[in-house]
Amino acid sequence: MTEPVIRPARLDDAAALGVLGRQTFIDTFVTGFGIPYPKADLAAFLAANFDLAPMQKKLVEPGCAWWVADRDGELLAFANTGPNGLPHPDAQPTHMELRRLYVAKTAQGLGLGTKLLTLALEWMQANTDGPLWIGVWSGNLKARKLYGAYGFEKAGEYRYPVGDWFDDEVILRRN
Repeated sequence: MTEPVIRPARLDDAAALGVLGRQTFIDTFVTGFGIPYPKADLAAFLAANFDLAPMQKKLVEPGCAWWVADRDGELLAFANTGPNGLPHPDAQPTHMELRRLYVAKTAQGLGLGTKLLTLALEWMQANTDGPLWIGVWSGNLKARKLYGAYGFEKAGEYRYPVGDWFDDEVILRRN
């Protein structure tokens, strides 16, 4: 097996990104953290975020960047950045947000998340006129610690919709 390659995502990655995103969300939040999303809410969220058409639309969204970790045609992880959309009074759309950083359960421990995070932060810094932003589930202490090591600090809180269910999220900012 060859080493994973980090590369920009392509439009023809949309289906595989959707599969990876869907499974990683379930592995992390449903199985891992045990969040009891109602089935209809989870299904609506997964469809809206990871079905083929939404993924294709997100991949070509202006001002966004995507990277994948690819090993022999299998996507193991991805990062997505774009104009900030977090609900914070200081946040501007010209600031950049790390929207997603997902690593497949089977690929954790390979250093892919750190590599993707470093690449995403460099890109965000080069493409913003202000601070960098991240929204993270409040109970994901491992992610919060990781982002803290990169200079992010808590700047607020908000409620993130998963269908009609709402997760308590933390807004992190790095100046």
